[in-house]
Amino acid sequence: MARVAIVTGGTRGIGEAISLALKEAGFTVAANYAGNDERAAAFTERTGIKAYKWDVSDYDACQTGCAKVAEDLGPIDVVVNNAGITRDGTILKMSYEAWKEVIDTNLGGCFNMAKATFAGMRDRKWGRIVNIGSINGQAGQYGQVNYAAAKSGIHGFTKALAQEGARAGVTVNAIAPGYIDTDMVAAVPPEVLEKIVAKIPVGRLGQAHEIARGVAFLCSEDGGFVTGSTLSINGGQHMY
Repeated sequence: MARVAIVTGGTRGIGEAISLALKEAGFTVAANYAGNDERAAAFTERTGIKAYKWDVSDYDACQTGCAKVAEDLGPIDVVVNNAGITRDGTILKMSYEAWKEVIDTNLGGCFNMAKATFAGMRDRKWGRIVNIGSINGQAGQYGQVNYAAAKSGIHGFTKALAQEGARAGVTVNAIAPGYIDTDMVAAVPPEVLEKIVAKIPVGRLGQAHEIARGVAFLCSEDGGFVTGSTLSINGGQHMY
């Protein structure tokens, strides 16, 4: 029986690529989404992957949503915490609501999903959690104190939780993407995007499938000796 994987924010962009890569790797995939019902329905029709709607920033919704996935598909052995939002602005202009929404979704969502699934993974002695961080959580970014703080927090969360799961066969890792050719990046003004690409040593944006292949490896049996790590996939833009 195929292992069950949940990908949050899994119906578009990087999340869609991850959902497809895990399906190709033999997992039964559930794609979580928060808002766009029409787009989620189109995703399911196109891929055959069932979509489940809940807000990862809502603790109770994560408990209920994961229970529904487990009821429909079986015990959850893999969680990819990909869901994320931006509410950019300098701190002088950033509202408390913009701060809290980003922290609650991008970082709080990781906690909420782990609370809903980690105990079961430990009990079954096998599990994979992959948290999607960001180059901007490693290097910082002007006008993104909320986003950078949340993504940086993900890397610390990953290292700490990895220590709790290691002896029970549960690995916890992170991937820190650089600038990837998604709808979010496509919305950047061309003159700004040109400057971004000029700073990437490989000379191009990344592709969503390049992030997805990294996730697929970390979720595989072959990834069992990798835990507490952050894999940077950024074209050499930030090295440390």
